[in-house]
Amino acid sequence: MDEGDFFDDEADDFEKGTGPKRFHYGELAIATDDFSDEHKLGSVYRGFLKELNLDVAIKRVSKSSKQGRKEYASEVRIISRLRHRNLVQLIGWCHGGGELLLVYELMPNASLDTHLYSANAGVLPWPLRHEIVLGIGSALLYLHEEWEQCVVHRDIKPSNIMLDAAFNAKLGDFGLARLVDHGRGSHTTVLAGTMGYMDPECMITGRANAESDVYSFGVVLLEIACGRRPIMADHQSEVDEDRIHIAQWVWDLYGNGRILDATDRRLNGEFDGGEMEAVMVVGLWCAHPDRSLRPTIRQAVGVLRGEAPPPSLPARMPVATFLPPVDAFNHTSSSVATGSSSASTDTTRSSRTTETSSLLK
Repeated sequence: MDEGDFFDDEADDFEKGTGPKRFHYGELAIATDDFSDEHKLGSVYRGFLKELNLDVAIKRVSKSSKQGRKEYASEVRIISRLRHRNLVQLIGWCHGGGELLLVYELMPNASLDTHLYSANAGVLPWPLRHEIVLGIGSALLYLHEEWEQCVVHRDIKPSNIMLDAAFNAKLGDFGLARLVDHGRGSHTTVLAGTMGYMDPECMITGRANAESDVYSFGVVLLEIACGRRPIMADHQSEVDEDRIHIAQWVWDLYGNGRILDATDRRLNGEFDGGEMEAVMVVGLWCAHPDRSLRPTIRQAVGVLRGEAPPPSLPARMPVATFLPPVDAFNHTSSSVATGSSSASTDTTRSSRTTETSSLLK
């Protein structure tokens, strides 16, 4: 399909949004010295828009595949209409010059996964981690309950959580997001997301909804508290290749009354015990295998803010009948990425060739 044909009937809809603007290709070429290598930061280009006196990150989206064009359109349609302090701001877009380009506010501190796992990054102190937890919770509360429709993000993970100059968290990458009318329930779709963060039931049914976002949020909470990736080595196993999900590992410690043993050792014990326990217990609650027993995002945020007591969970992690075999976590399909337990980046999903972990760096 020709690029012009694909977007001609959508340009009017794009222009209706307030705030973000449509750029001409020439403007962005000037901002990046014609997309020179000196301006390239991972999969994006750092640019400076003189008219706006603004540093920006310009992301090239693959236009060679239908999926790439679809994600571009989804990103522009959805994020251009959203306004929240904990969402990455879309400055504008461009589908000219043979390119599909998205222009965002520049995030000087890159993505959360960089600070959790990069050997070159300093240890993220607990007060900042706790504020990041509250910020992402606030963003999801807005997406799920406070906007005119429920926005299901479908790919919540640390590489899609950006940090501004003050380390305020901003949720980004809405290429897989879907809109669902309040009260409608699930949105049936093709399987999409990242292994380790995906609701196990969603992996079987393909139904993405607010509860599946809550599951991903829970996994991220455990990562922030523990400093470990979602799929990790099982040191209790006699087989070296065995892996265990972070929720199972933390739940085992919770059942033994030792949940604080799961905290990130790099913090050297420098954290508020009450806050840490609340974050991990809420993480387990959100990652409950049975989506009907998970909290709403409002209930989860209420506990994280100290407005409600933490829930009492069973000592052993419940087993859902639809839970896929552990091997499924190591499987990659065309629409799903795997979260690595050792590498510092994730494999990109849905036929996209850029690393989401480098978005807006």
